[in-house]
Parts: sequence; C-alpha cells; structure tokens
Amino acid sequence: MAAETPARAPLRLAGRIAAVLIAVGFVALLAYGLVTKSPDRTVDDGLRTSGSVAAPALDQPVLQRGDLGAPLQARVGAVLAGRRVSLAQLRGTPVVLNFWASWCDPCRAEAPLLERAWRRERPRGVLFLGLNMQDITDDSHAFARAVGATYPSLRDRSNGVAHRWGVTGLPETFFVSTQGRVVGHVIGALSGGQLAAGVAAARAGRALGVESGGRRRKTR
Repeated sequence: MAAETPARAPLRLAGRIAAVLIAVGFVALLAYGLVTKSPDRTVDDGLRTSGSVAAPALDQPVLQRGDLGAPLQARVGAVLAGRRVSLAQLRGTPVVLNFWASWCDPCRAEAPLLERAWRRERPRGVLFLGLNMQDITDDSHAFARAVGATYPSLRDRSNGVAHRWGVTGLPETFFVSTQGRVVGHVIGALSGGQLAAGVAAARAGRALGVESGGRRRKTR
C-alpha cells in the first residue's frame, strides 16, 4: 500500500479537528438549551436555606388595574395607573403574587378563593397581584371577567418572569414582604389555610418556606 502523501495528511487532520469541534459545539448548544429552559431555583433554594430571599426583578405591562379600594389606592394607585409596574415600585406593601393563565383549569378553580381573600385583605393594605403569562390578551380579559377577579394583574407574553421566579406550572403563588423579600411559595392551587398563612407571613416578614398546593398545569 502506498504511503500517504504529505499533502493529504494535513487535510485528514483538519477533518478530524473539524469533526471534534462540531461535536463539542453540539454538546455546548444542547447544554445551553437545557440551562436556558430550566427555571431558576434561586427563590426556592433561598427560602429553604435562609427563610427568605430578595424578590427577582419584575417589570411588566399592566393587564388590568383592578379595584384597589381606598387604602391601597392611596399607596399604589399611581403606580398601577401607569403602563408598566415593577415590584420595586411596590416596596412597603405586602404582595401576594399569583401566576396564572386563562388556559389553566386549576387557575380558574382557584380564582374565587383569591377574590374572596382579596376583598378581605385589601382594606388592610395587602396587594394581590396576578401575573398572566403565555396567554392571549382577549382570553386573559375574558377569564378575569368570568371569574369576577377585581385584583390587578400584570402580563408577560412569554415566560421570562416565570423563569426568573422558578415557576414550572400554573398556578403558583409567592408571598412578598414589605421589604421586597419572598417569604413563601406555594406550588399549585392554594388552599384557604395556605393563603391565610401566606398573607400573614407577607405582612409580618416571617419565613413561610416552600409548600405544595393542589392541582396545576405545566407551563407551555
């Protein structure tokens, strides 16, 4: 068999190097995709280890301003009257942040409980704030009308906010203290007891931790 010519040897080496680079690139791309699609675990990890954690950034357009009542209107009415709301603008107010969508059946079943608690707590200065995600605007408004929701909601067309907060399904609810720290997280539909405990924790800035709730649907 004839010896390999000097001209062909570098070509074969270059081909092998290219194949290795392509394989490495594919693995890196796959890993990047897995990382970017995986929810951030910072909130839940912080709740489990430290009891509370600084709330992730949230700055979204207003879906509906809701009916705040006198105390909250005086405190955050001007903020919710704008086109966008950030959680930082609500500092000083305890917040119940509920992630929902019109296509989420457990969200629909949970909504009357949230509405009853909202009507009870808003005179005490507790803000219930919905975060509608991965939804059609008209469907979102139709859902709010159908369930009689009068608490305000923000909107995220994608799932960027959910990713930062570690949301993997709907509904999920977070309780945020007046200092802007997450003190509790319920994964799944809330019970009345969980909601009452979360509101109390948000008002007092007391650690509640991570709890499993009822039914939920995986995010799209």
